[in-house]
Amino acid sequence: MIRFIALSGFLGAGKTTTLMAAARTLEEQGRRVAVITNDQGADLVDTQLAQSHVDRVGEVTGGCFCCRFEDLVSVARTLVDDGNVDTLLAESVGSCTDLQATVVNPMKRYYGDEFTVAPLTTVVEPDRHRALATALRLEDTESDLSYLFGKQLEEADVIALNKIDTLVQAERREITGRLAQRYPQAKIVAYSAATAEGITDLVDAWGNDTGSGAVLEIDYDRYANAEAQLAWLNQRFSSSSPQGFVPQTWATAALMHLSARAATKGWTIGHAKVSVRSGTALTKLSLISAGADPVANTAQTEPVHSADIQFNARVVCDPTDLDAAVQDAVRAADDAAACISVPLAAPTAFRPGYPVPVHRIQA
Repeated sequence: MIRFIALSGFLGAGKTTTLMAAARTLEEQGRRVAVITNDQGADLVDTQLAQSHVDRVGEVTGGCFCCRFEDLVSVARTLVDDGNVDTLLAESVGSCTDLQATVVNPMKRYYGDEFTVAPLTTVVEPDRHRALATALRLEDTESDLSYLFGKQLEEADVIALNKIDTLVQAERREITGRLAQRYPQAKIVAYSAATAEGITDLVDAWGNDTGSGAVLEIDYDRYANAEAQLAWLNQRFSSSSPQGFVPQTWATAALMHLSARAATKGWTIGHAKVSVRSGTALTKLSLISAGADPVANTAQTEPVHSADIQFNARVVCDPTDLDAAVQDAVRAADDAAACISVPLAAPTAFRPGYPVPVHRIQA
């Protein structure tokens, strides 16, 4: 039987880096692992990052797993057949919830003879938890984004607190204690995908259990409103410079410019990611907060003459404003790195549509 492990969690929680760290640990245990990424659009930075760490990677684009469920099954089967895979790690869209009813339970009911489903895991990181902490209050005080964030935690079998390397011990105890008190149905696992501290505990939490399959009571209008607050942009560029340019310089300048624009405008950044690929070398930087500095997952500091660049951004603003902000960020990055970037398609920021799952099944 193929082990199917689904991860949810809000934008910027570190799901992709968690998948990479978990995949390494599982492979060290003798498992044959593949990864499935997911997005509302195409041209994913996360897919490129996954491909740089894992041999077998698939993606489901154009909608979340719940709305593209048969695509998810098709991609999973292809990876299993082509790669002799026995473990699938699937990362859902960061603005998605209700996965027990729309992914976990349908997978068990219709494909239980092919896949065993691990406990549903929700990844959360400390800063986002603090920023959306109104999800821990009464519903009538919540923003819709906080409501969505809270529902992701409410349905989790495992709550995975990432980035504990950024916390002192007292902060770790405080946050894990609060999560355990608020969400008693979930096992709380604290770890760091960046340093691999605690990653074995997370892998062990998936064990042989199949999870609860417990279905949320959820207001789909509020869920849809939360998703619709986010402008969503995926865009590719071809960049070149006769004298050479440094990929890390370009990516840093682009995200710093967007960070400053968001801080000035009062926009909330779900996440923004830039990948710069030249040959086999990959640079990937992330930004999860307006006014913050980007963080490098992998960086190339040697000059290159040409590169393929992918820019993914999820920001609480109007889509036309995000289009303009990314265009300005690209120009600023070109100036900083002394190169020229040509868009491979016109900017097309959009808002996600109303979620319409293929299945919604009680446990």
